[in-house]
Amino acid sequence: QVQLLESGGGLVQAGGSLRLSCAASGRTFSRGSVGWFRHAPGKEREFVAAILWSTSRNVYADSEKGRFTISRDNAKNTVYLQMNSLKPEETAVYYCASKYEYGLYGSGDLYDDWGRGTQVTVSA
Repeated sequence: QVQLLESGGGLVQAGGSLRLSCAASGRTFSRGSVGWFRHAPGKEREFVAAILWSTSRNVYADSEKGRFTISRDNAKNTVYLQMNSLKPEETAVYYCASKYEYGLYGSGDLYDDWGRGTQVTVSA
């Protein structure tokens, strides 16, 4: 099992930036991937971005392309999500999740382990 710990959330004004971190420990998962998701009250969980540990190949939700950047530091076992030009409707709890097997997936149901999340609040 992989333990994931998110950090970096907070309150930011619309148009501002935040960088989220997802620190991983436990089972080695160099062949797998990490994804970021968000969940706002009254809404379904949304896929944000995902990255492969081995190659840094990544994928984004359409609404995040050009504004968000996902990256990883293998030495630190940490995945980052740089979020720029944030919008109020992106207020949510942001979660990272890991998948043991190789591949990039947008469905949270396909991931194996989850962190507890970090709150991001974007004020208008």
